Amino acid sequence: MASWGLRLFRLHRPLGVLAGAMVLLLIACGFGLLLDDRTLVNAPLWAKPFKFAVSVLVYAPTLAWLLSLVKRGRRVGWWMGTAFAVGMGTDMALLVWQVLLQDRPLHFNHATPADVTIGNLLATGAFVAWGATAAVVVLLLFQKLPDRALTSALRWGTALAAGGMGLALLMFSASPAQQRVLDGGGKPAMIGGHTIGLEDGGPGLPLLGWSTVGGDLRIAHFVGIHAIQALPLLALGLVALSRRYPMLSNELVRRRLVWTGAFGYAGLIVLTAWQAMRGQSIVRPDFWTLAAAAGLAAAVVLGGVLSARVSAQRRALRGL
Repeated sequence: MASWGLRLFRLHRPLGVLAGAMVLLLIACGFGLLLDDRTLVNAPLWAKPFKFAVSVLVYAPTLAWLLSLVKRGRRVGWWMGTAFAVGMGTDMALLVWQVLLQDRPLHFNHATPADVTIGNLLATGAFVAWGATAAVVVLLLFQKLPDRALTSALRWGTALAAGGMGLALLMFSASPAQQRVLDGGGKPAMIGGHTIGLEDGGPGLPLLGWSTVGGDLRIAHFVGIHAIQALPLLALGLVALSRRYPMLSNELVRRRLVWTGAFGYAGLIVLTAWQAMRGQSIVRPDFWTLAAAAGLAAAVVLGGVLSARVSAQRRALRGL
């Protein structure tokens, strides 16, 4: 663990500091979940900090590793990583202050001027982190890496992650009930929410909190932002499997499989967002959601088969 931390510090110190802070927060949240039974918006008080800490702890080292691959524009990349660390670190500090120390909702809270100010600061930090990630997407377009499959995975993964961050904007529109209060000249305490079709605070999955009775935009947001880990892991996994399956030693096959994986992952983001926007819970898919999921799965399988045929055809041609 210590060697991992030292390596992260060498890659990018600000991101290393952010990751270290998340480790400490996770430890605190673990004790909080076990010992503190307080709730906020019908969820354990410590659940939101725990979830965010896990996400940022995974994200920061991944971004540091990506930036270590940047050769052209390395200094710009360092500053983008620093901007991400500052923006996300600010948001996590606000989360700890508002949720754990003030026992008040963080997102969508318009109850007092102080809550609005904190929300504005939170949005600023999120936009800084999103902008930094988008800039890394651009930087990766100009890098030449030895493995083209991994290059594609890095580019697609970072681009989809930036898109996943952007999905959070859909959560800040007033719900029908909130809009009625606004239309009547009132000022609702909350404007926006995760849940479509219902107000936040209803039944949800354990710890995750994703709604089991309505659509929940957090799912597509979560899936999207972690494309930055999923697709590079796919590319590295294909390299590892190439020792057992010779067809994967073909770089073109691996690259096409990564493209197929990126298509499938993008489809999953769209599918979960579409399901949520229709007010449908992730655990209660209707016929159309299941049909779309089946179609997406079939397309991914077909793409995988066609990618494997490239290897078979090339081996056949070499045998002629």
